[in-house]
Amino acid sequence: MANPIDIHVGKRIRHQRWLKGMTQQELGERSGVKFQQIQKYETGGNRVSASRLWDISLALEVHVSFFFEGLDKPEGKALKTVADESLLAGKEAIDLVRNYYAIPERSREHVFSLAKALAA
Repeated sequence: MANPIDIHVGKRIRHQRWLKGMTQQELGERSGVKFQQIQKYETGGNRVSASRLWDISLALEVHVSFFFEGLDKPEGKALKTVADESLLAGKEAIDLVRNYYAIPERSREHVFSLAKALAA
């Protein structure tokens, strides 16, 4: 059974990779491992070593601490993570955010207003 911290770190790797529009193959090439290893990291099946996490942080252009953001203090043996409850946990939401920020800023304001009106 995977450690909850390894699962959290894996989710953070996957979400950042999605935000960057990067494939597992591309991340693997940039961080010096095969894409199968990236798959195992993202599921928490394999623990990411400190040096490999450093390489991944460089490839994804984030600080190493990014992967640990959202971890709560352990309560007994349970460990809850913000990523588990996040609305941005799905690929569709991440794609939406990435595409939203690809829109020129002036038009983005109009899209935002439209989204707010539709949601009301």
